[in-house]
Amino acid sequence: MKRVLRSRGFTLIEILVGISVFLIFAVGIYGGLTLIFKIVYQSRLRILETAILSEELETVRNFPFNSVGIISGVPAGLLPRVKTITRNGMTFDIITTVRNIDDHFDGMATGTTTHDTSPADYKLVEMSINSRERPQVQPVILSTMVAPKGLEGASENGALFIQVFNADGLPVAGANAHITRATTTIDDTTGNDGWLRIVDTPTGTMAYNITVSKNGYSTDYTLAPSATNTSPAKLPSNVASQMVTEISFSIDWLANLNIHTLNPDCSAKPSVSFNLHSSKKIGLDPVIYKYDQNLTTNGSGNLSLTNMEWDRQYAVSASGMAYDLAGSIPFLPLNLAPDSNQELTLILRPKTTHSLLVGVADAGTGLPLSAATVRLIGTGYDENVVTGVGYMRQTDWSGGSGQSDFIFTDRYFSDDGNLDINSPVGDLKLKKVGQNYVAGGYLESSTFDLGSAVDFHNIIWTPTIQPSETGDSPILVQLAASNTTSPASWDFVGPNGAADAYYTVTSTLIYNGHDGQRYLRYRLYLSTADTRYTPQFSEIAFTYTNGCIPPGQAFFNSLSAGTYTLEVSRSGYTPSSDTLDVAGATETTVNLSTTP
Repeated sequence: MKRVLRSRGFTLIEILVGISVFLIFAVGIYGGLTLIFKIVYQSRLRILETAILSEELETVRNFPFNSVGIISGVPAGLLPRVKTITRNGMTFDIITTVRNIDDHFDGMATGTTTHDTSPADYKLVEMSINSRERPQVQPVILSTMVAPKGLEGASENGALFIQVFNADGLPVAGANAHITRATTTIDDTTGNDGWLRIVDTPTGTMAYNITVSKNGYSTDYTLAPSATNTSPAKLPSNVASQMVTEISFSIDWLANLNIHTLNPDCSAKPSVSFNLHSSKKIGLDPVIYKYDQNLTTNGSGNLSLTNMEWDRQYAVSASGMAYDLAGSIPFLPLNLAPDSNQELTLILRPKTTHSLLVGVADAGTGLPLSAATVRLIGTGYDENVVTGVGYMRQTDWSGGSGQSDFIFTDRYFSDDGNLDINSPVGDLKLKKVGQNYVAGGYLESSTFDLGSAVDFHNIIWTPTIQPSETGDSPILVQLAASNTTSPASWDFVGPNGAADAYYTVTSTLIYNGHDGQRYLRYRLYLSTADTRYTPQFSEIAFTYTNGCIPPGQAFFNSLSAGTYTLEVSRSGYTPSSDTLDVAGATETTVNLSTTP
């Protein structure tokens, strides 16, 4: 019997799998070889750079001591600050730093018991190199000490010590100091302790202009008096003979600031112009702020500012704004921290001739205090506002019925014809028929748009006292809320959520089932037990909170210019009372101390 052997070939899937496995290994091997070649190349490059620096330093060691220094620098000498050479077809930049070193063996320039009048004991020469074609993250750095053949001679020069610290007062290492004096230029960096000490420095009065910077950091500098800045905040440094002059600078990481302009209902307010300025000053008389810019948000009410210098008190000026600044989130002045991405929301209201923005803060922490009652009293004016709480109100119904949405503040949705809406204007009362009033009537409001979902707090109305003849509950109110302007029905309820319940007392908490809704309506019922008398209704308001309510702030608008009494109180704090003058857009901050 013959056996027939049949050979089975590879399937397409098997071939593809095999190719995939091969490619994985091939890519891995290629990547490994590439890495090895890169490491070898970098190693050879560093060897070359080290050899170049060794040659340069050996040349320096053969210089006369007095020639070891930077051209037009301190110490002065024959060495350029930056030298460019070509080697093996590559271009290298060599940066040289030369420092006079004050050694403690013969006393120090800063010594009180043993004062060294010739502090330049020897010199430190430091060179760094980097390739233009293949720049390295960490350049090669070599240094050497150069000492005089004999003792240093007496010097009439002084010393300039520069300290650099950050926003927390901690030292900044590696900060660049650019120092100029006439034809002299010094470029050097601070050590790990944040100090740059330049000894044996030629003397001069207001002679040394200094700029301190670091990559990604802010810049601090001195300024000489000029026609535009007659009184700079930080003048050029002096250096006195055989004395140490110390001058300090503060720099830190740059930050980003995103600004939004909104209405109180959280809707965008586009193309708003305002002024933003820092608290840091570069001029004292007159005051010139280090940052002082007129800015404008875009068509969406947003503005992004990058590379902003940190400052604990950035201020927004309402002067010249087309709107009233009704508050901000967070509290102004703004603390812009280093290396931060800060959001700032400006809450705006229609412009009025005179307004007042009151900030209430804890005296100990400076943090804003919400739930503080701010009362403003003036001639014919007495208003209370609670900080951190928004409100909507209606004080006039004389425009009549038929308005679905609360656009015109003197109109409403509907009534039963039994209310007098304009006698006098701004008040509601029962309609009079003959010599008596009708027994009762009701009115339904337009729809209030709060701009976003809110949490409701209190319902408030005035006056709070009605004629006793009108009965025990001459004023009844119900509320209905929705997330749409046209619900299937407006379900009016009382403070317990029941359809047969009513708000009967002002300042009552609003039913929490309305929380999370955007739109609100009220239904008002007036009645009297004695038709010879009528209740009177002058104002209704609703308080609420949302993401656009400025914390710790109260805003008053449509004021008259003049002197007002400002009373501020909050549970757990000592009340405050003071007078202030209101003229134009006025701002003030009240700091409350905790009750002992």
